[in-house]
Amino acid sequence: MLSYQHIYHAGNLADVHKHALLAWMLRYLTRKDKPLSYLETHAGRALYDLASDPARKTGEAAQGIEKVRDWFTPDHPFAEVLDRTRAAHGAAGYPGSPLIAATLLRPGDALHFAELHPAEHAALDLAMSPYPATCHLRDGFEMAHALTPPTPRRGLMLIDPSYEVKTDYDDIPGHIAKVLRAWNVGIVALWYPILTSGAHGPMLRSLTAAHPDALRHEVRFAPARRGHGMIGSGMFVIRPPYGLAEEAARMTRRFAALT
Repeated sequence: MLSYQHIYHAGNLADVHKHALLAWMLRYLTRKDKPLSYLETHAGRALYDLASDPARKTGEAAQGIEKVRDWFTPDHPFAEVLDRTRAAHGAAGYPGSPLIAATLLRPGDALHFAELHPAEHAALDLAMSPYPATCHLRDGFEMAHALTPPTPRRGLMLIDPSYEVKTDYDDIPGHIAKVLRAWNVGIVALWYPILTSGAHGPMLRSLTAAHPDALRHEVRFAPARRGHGMIGSGMFVIRPPYGLAEEAARMTRRFAALT
């Protein structure tokens, strides 16, 4: 349960998909001069060194952000965060979703991150120390239920588990339903892997039936290495911001052109 460390996968194509859409949503939400809350249930360490041995071991970043960095124009919010991260931490610095949120949000916004792995939480706490963020050493779903509805009520929750706990696929629809009952204005974004095993299928069928107006966006790509079971990335966004479908369509075209 506590073995997962994202450094081995940071900057891969799934991260590019997830982080580009997340950054776009956060930029959209900050156009209004109203405070918001950002909650993340499975935060990781927030800042990754793509030159480190663990990152190089899998080669996933080389097939991911290092290959497709030119997909994003300088004014895209994901590109802005990448540039600011590299300026502060060197050319191999890569922002996880907590750092993306902390970079794009404003002093009056609330940030809450949950991470249960002690070493990852310590790294998260350090990375977030310059920002007005609260880093919770606790189960992410516990935090989600404890803090919803958040203050401010306007905002977004990212649910991004490793799915190493196999019951997550069965439990997530119920967790989301409970969050939405408590937080009737919040945007909820779920990331999930597309697997050769099809393990994600029943969860997505349940979510699609319960939330027919949600945006379900999936992209496909070659396995990171021989025998690797992840062949794509998905985002399921409930109450999607206006214009997100167009940004997702742009990502579809980019991924379709991968060679």
